[in-house]
Amino acid sequence: MREQDDERLVRSAVAGDDVAFAELVSRHKRRVFRLAARFTRMEHELDDLCQDIFLKIYENLKQFRGDAPFEHWLSRIAVRTCYDALRKQRHERRHQSLDDLPCEPRDKRIDEQLSAAEAQSVVLWAVARLKPEERLVITLMELEEKSVKEIAGLTGWSEVNVKVRAWRARKALKRILEEAGHER
Repeated sequence: MREQDDERLVRSAVAGDDVAFAELVSRHKRRVFRLAARFTRMEHELDDLCQDIFLKIYENLKQFRGDAPFEHWLSRIAVRTCYDALRKQRHERRHQSLDDLPCEPRDKRIDEQLSAAEAQSVVLWAVARLKPEERLVITLMELEEKSVKEIAGLTGWSEVNVKVRAWRARKALKRILEEAGHER
């Protein structure tokens, strides 16, 4: 039923009904914000990223064919927009000095005393240092709990490519943590 409502709203929005598009945004904004929040922690960046996602959805509504649920089509655009944002952030971070890093390496004694919140902070710090495609696959697989098949559908990568990228991303994450003195 919801899929049919989404398709009706898409047809209306394509025909120029702004109220129909507003309803689509209203229905799916929580999903988009939840997904985008996995890729950025700063509120102003999250707002900008979500706005970019909905702008791309609006610009590409005519391309929605209806052969898959609207939610899947929307998620695919959201993931690709987040991936583009990650690549842009990585380019900008190359020029960041080491003093600007939000988390500094700790010695092993301190590492053993980390609370759950601190441990999460360290993991998020390390994930932020991954290459965009590594961060994307780790986020989708480990945080969003998507299957290899779902990730392949969202990214356009083959299932084998998803598995290889996930393995490389885990290896890179481990290396980052070890170099920062957070290995276990």
